Amino acid sequence: MTHSRFARTAGWLALPCLVAAGLLAWYVTREPASPFVAEHNASVDPALVSRGEYVARLSDCVACHSLPDNKPFAGGLEMATPLGAIHATNITPDRDTGIGGYSLADFDRAVRHGVAPGGRRLYPAMPYPSYAKLSDDDVRALYAFFMQGVQPANQPNIPSDIPWPLNLRWPIALWNGLFAPTTPYVTKAGQDPLWNRGAYIVQGPGHCGSCHTPRGLAFNEKALDEDGKPFLAGALLDGWYAPSLRADHNTGLGRWSEAEIVQFLKTGRNRHAVVYGSMTEAFNNSTQFMADEDLAAIAHYLKSLPGDPQRDGTPWQYQAASAAATLERPGAHTYVTRCASCHGLDGKGQAEWMPPLAGATSALASENASAINITLNGSQRIVAAGLPDAYRMPAFREQLSDQEVAEVLSFVRSSWGNHGSAVDAQAVSTLRGHTDPASSSPIILHMR
Repeated sequence: MTHSRFARTAGWLALPCLVAAGLLAWYVTREPASPFVAEHNASVDPALVSRGEYVARLSDCVACHSLPDNKPFAGGLEMATPLGAIHATNITPDRDTGIGGYSLADFDRAVRHGVAPGGRRLYPAMPYPSYAKLSDDDVRALYAFFMQGVQPANQPNIPSDIPWPLNLRWPIALWNGLFAPTTPYVTKAGQDPLWNRGAYIVQGPGHCGSCHTPRGLAFNEKALDEDGKPFLAGALLDGWYAPSLRADHNTGLGRWSEAEIVQFLKTGRNRHAVVYGSMTEAFNNSTQFMADEDLAAIAHYLKSLPGDPQRDGTPWQYQAASAAATLERPGAHTYVTRCASCHGLDGKGQAEWMPPLAGATSALASENASAINITLNGSQRIVAAGLPDAYRMPAFREQLSDQEVAEVLSFVRSSWGNHGSAVDAQAVSTLRGHTDPASSSPIILHMR
């Protein structure tokens, strides 16, 4: 390339660079617009506070903003990110350490756009890309609840340990411009009210995509609604595999009816599965409190999402195996002595109390993290209608070696028609080092 050609090229390159710099500066300095005036909620209709409490249940705010031994919504939960750990903030109405000084407009910008007062950008661990779809009415009700229905807690926020310069927040503005929507949910023409209500909850307050949608290189959800095939197609997150919520026969909801989805969200179990992992907290504090009509709407919407046969593979079919042939295989003895009393020699479990391993998503998915994690660390307590579950998956962290865990899971993932890949002892060792046994004291929020 000659000098003159380089100069011409550099001149052309300078223009988009200047435009990009201008756009970046605009993103960094602008404050997202709010439809609300900068007023504080001095006196609020109790009905609005009650409505806000329900929206908080839909949104599962407690899952991140509470710890078992602290006051509700006082923050402190540590969340690991590829850049370092961050901690959930205090969102009680305490004026010194919480959000007591927020106006309705301040609250709206933080919840739906990820911008705190003064222009401080929130890390997208806060699911504001989903909360952006909240309606104005639900934001107003949510604000009323947090200001009038939550007890103030004077608890300072814990700083993140993300090192400089990775802790600089101005690049989040550009990330928001690329990946975060800014408008509330719009009713989709051609769909019935039940479908639209389900879409609103799943995409907005329920922020189901935060766990169940795979992420791109920039840690963005690859799709935010049903128009994108990756939406709710399953994702690996924090040592768990959040399965597909689409009509995938093996790794999703293809074999579930709408009534079975409702049952799972309402009771924490059905004939296919029992809640575990981070879904346990979502059930304990959110889905079981949802109105039946909202659960029906969620189920109706999810069942409308098509699966992907190419990604999901050949549909699972149960295959019986003789006991004699079974016992000769590696891992079989461990299964018979450690697992069969609950999950059955035939892998079919025990009705709705002990989930089947035959046809289980964890035994069919290419990702084996959930199977390893729950075997090592057990499950949290499921608390339904205020009563802890008497049955709980125990932790085998101290009882089984990495090799034994790998063998028994490989056995499960290749029995009864299951066609998951084998589990390697090194994968068990790695997850053992990055996880802790499940707490026997689940986070349960009693708002009233």
